[in-house]
Formats: sequence, structure tokens, C-alpha cells
Amino acid sequence: MVIDSLNFTPWSPLLGGVLIGTAAALLILLNGRIAGISGVIGGLLRPVQGDILWRVTFVAGLILAPLVYGVFYAWPHARIDADYGVLIAAGLLVGVGTRYGSGCTSGHGVCGISRLSPRSIAATAIFMATGFVGVYLIRHVL
Repeated sequence: MVIDSLNFTPWSPLLGGVLIGTAAALLILLNGRIAGISGVIGGLLRPVQGDILWRVTFVAGLILAPLVYGVFYAWPHARIDADYGVLIAAGLLVGVGTRYGSGCTSGHGVCGISRLSPRSIAATAIFMATGFVGVYLIRHVL
């Protein structure tokens, strides 16, 4: 990976982080809910009456926000250097991991760490370490 330090602009990632943090904080302060994607979607798969509207609205926002962005700005070019089998396997591993870890990176990494949850801090450290090891093995050993 090469980082183009001459054209690096920190403002867009900074603004994105501020928006994610603000949205997560508002959701927990105003609604008492954690902005963990796996938990939000998991709640839609096992719906409880009175607990559906906010989840549907949350997921709709995740889908609509990039579409609105695409109206005003050109979509960035994404290049994925993996075949469909690898992508499907990776998605299944992430799904299984979120069930065993009782949450995903958004729930533990954004919301749990901000609440100083020891379980979330440990889970995020394990997510990161596993990611580092996985990338190293795939890129440099295999």
C-alpha cells in the first residue's frame, strides 16, 4: 500500500469520524440504543413490536446516505483484489465473529470504547490484532 502524502487531506476523514461519533452519541443519549450495526440488523431479524421503526430508519439512513452523496459528488473508485469466493468466506467469518463476539466493530469499537467498557476494549483489541495478523499472513506468507 502506498500513501500519497502530497495529496492527503485529513479533513474528510476527520469530518466522517466526527459525524459517526455524534450520531452514535445522539442515538444513545436520545434513544438509549447502541449504534452497533450487527445488533441493529439482528433486531430486525427477530422483531419486537415497538422496536422496529428506529431500526428500519437507521438501516435506511445507511443505504440512503451514500446515494445522496452520489448525487453531489463522484463516487470514489474502489478496487477489490479478491474473487467472490474469498469475499463470501470473509463475510461469513465476520458474521460468525460478530455473533461470538456479541457485537461488531461499530458496537464495540465506536460505542463500547467510548463508554470505557472493558469487554468492548478487549473485543476491539482482538478485532485489530486478528486483522493485522490476517493481512500479514495473506499478503506476506501465503
